[in-house]
Amino acid sequence: MQNSKVSQDELITSILFGIEEVKGNHINILDLREIENTVCDYFIICDGTSNTHVNAIVNSIQKTVSKALKDKPWHVEGSDNSEWILMDYVNVVVHVFQKQTREYYDIEGLWGDAKVTAIESSFNK
Repeated sequence: MQNSKVSQDELITSILFGIEEVKGNHINILDLREIENTVCDYFIICDGTSNTHVNAIVNSIQKTVSKALKDKPWHVEGSDNSEWILMDYVNVVVHVFQKQTREYYDIEGLWGDAKVTAIESSFNK
């Protein structure tokens, strides 16, 4: 459950660090605050290359956020098959996909009204 003392910016920064720490791919932040009837303020979307990579990304996010902010997700689902794992930090929801699953569900397309910020991974430079 998100600690009320933790700012969204700190949470997002920690999540991004956790993704980049294990070389998560194609990171996008969707700002949903201007869209009516949304369940959260932000989606963070990325993908991994395999079940193992997706699990490593999720574990890295959890470890990074826990260590930096003493926070943990309210709910995590999808760990059984690791094709799409959703991490719910209440106002920030993280979607970690395998590439083909991400393309199939096209979350960015479904939320086309959201402001999208692509994060340039430091390891791609």
